[in-house]
Amino acid sequence: MFPEVYTEARQHGRNHHVHSTSRFRSSIAQVGNAGRETFEKLSLKLREQDLPGIELAESYLSHLHRKNRRPNTLEINYTSIKLFLHFLKAAGISHLDGVERKHLEAFIEYEQDRGMKPLSVRGRLGCLRAFLRFLMEEGVVRHEVLSKPIAVKVPDALPRAIAPEDVRALLCAVDGARNRAMVLMLLRTGMRIGEVLALRMDDIDLKEQKVFIHEARKTGLGRVVYFSSDAKDALLAWLQEKDPREDVLFYGKKYETITYAAARAMFVRYLKKAGLLHKGYTIHCLRHTFASELLNAGMRLECLQPLLGHTSIEVTRRYARLTDKTREEEYFRAMALIEKGEIHGAYRFDHRI
Repeated sequence: MFPEVYTEARQHGRNHHVHSTSRFRSSIAQVGNAGRETFEKLSLKLREQDLPGIELAESYLSHLHRKNRRPNTLEINYTSIKLFLHFLKAAGISHLDGVERKHLEAFIEYEQDRGMKPLSVRGRLGCLRAFLRFLMEEGVVRHEVLSKPIAVKVPDALPRAIAPEDVRALLCAVDGARNRAMVLMLLRTGMRIGEVLALRMDDIDLKEQKVFIHEARKTGLGRVVYFSSDAKDALLAWLQEKDPREDVLFYGKKYETITYAAARAMFVRYLKKAGLLHKGYTIHCLRHTFASELLNAGMRLECLQPLLGHTSIEVTRRYARLTDKTREEEYFRAMALIEKGEIHGAYRFDHRI
């Protein structure tokens, strides 16, 4: 017999398709309102600063807002443009029609010299390229500024998965029904932390063990993901404690929204409790662990890609480098032949020497 709260949650699942259209329209409206508020806030900040090209920067942010760019995108572009304008002012540039290629190159070098990670520098360069192209179309900046590509080489690092024995230790350290449900949802669905924190009751179908992500915060794409039986049990335990009047699935004390910082602090606390703090795991490693475990279990990349919400399978392919069993087996087969002396004679190291 299911608990009463599960019966209520099951009804949410049955009614999901009835309400999905209205929820989707509502989410679009919320994004639009948030975008307008963000644009107005950033415009006000720009006007308060004595920088060259403030009007053009505001015009560009307005252009992004009209194209329905997400609030986070507006903020990222604002930060990149503001820093670039500060740099230009320090270089003696009072009007943006004086911007040359050398100024963009010098700014990128400055960002690298102050210790920014290559991926962050590349993202900042992308924002400035788009801004400068906008200025070219407005007839402000000459086309020679971007006539040749400026590239920032980014290391192609392997995703960091948590070792199986460390996963067991971590799960043993997690206490509290809410926190256990959060950690298992991250581990068993591969969702990003922002996606889990944004979940509402209508997004969960307990009967079918599905989660409906209407619009991913990073890519803007919707997708359906699934969760395991142990994650379902953890959710049921949390739903027995959760206030049924609260639509948000996970919330903090006094019904406050759980922030990224709070979720990360929670994860670090459990790493310390499990004796894993020195290994450098982050909460995003739960997503990497989800992907590598599914590939190890035989899931094809084409099936994993939509679960992770990747727009390109090449991004998903990075995980295959962690889990290439064929390559591993070929290595040890070949090395066994070498150690037996079947290639150039035996020269296996004897540890007793």
